[in-house]
Amino acid sequence: MIFNKEFKNAIQNLPGAEKDKLILRLLKRDLDLANHLYFELVSTQSVEDRREILQNNITVATKTMYDHFHSLGYLLMDMRRLSGDITEHVKITKDKYGEISFNLQMLNQVISLNKLHILNTKPQNTHTFCTYVNARAFKILILINALHEDYRIEFKADLKKLGLLISENSLLMKTAICNGLDVKWLLENEIPTNIVAIHKEIRNNGFLK
Repeated sequence: MIFNKEFKNAIQNLPGAEKDKLILRLLKRDLDLANHLYFELVSTQSVEDRREILQNNITVATKTMYDHFHSLGYLLMDMRRLSGDITEHVKITKDKYGEISFNLQMLNQVISLNKLHILNTKPQNTHTFCTYVNARAFKILILINALHEDYRIEFKADLKKLGLLISENSLLMKTAICNGLDVKWLLENEIPTNIVAIHKEIRNNGFLK
């Protein structure tokens, strides 16, 4: 629906009490917006406070995944749940920097802890997990590319670590090659300016799925 000037004026001219009721009704239908407004208007936590909590939660969660490893399938389910926590954090705080750092932390810790689990799994059972890692790596590169270039240096070390973890794991490296992920982008912190177009073309060709 297009919010034209006439409609906006009609909303703005609603009586105060009626407008308040309308806002509360709409917020009940959009919990993401409600949580964001609560964070902005009521919560005493800062973005940094929430970053610290989530950073610790990721560390604990990835260690738990390793300690209770069953299969790459279950590991992937746990990663997706953790990814959901990151997405929720971003929706509430609009923390684009945190979105990158948390995704890097999750991938680096999971791959580092479970490198033998990955290599010891039958190749036919690794495809979905390895593809997910590659897709996340692409997402990280796209997010970094959207930031001001001054921020790139802050992710250099973690990007290089991710590149090394992928390149040192034959299954992850093979999947990266098949899906068009150039590990040099990670190792050398040199992200193509047209990374969005590259990613779109790769997906259109049926990869990263």
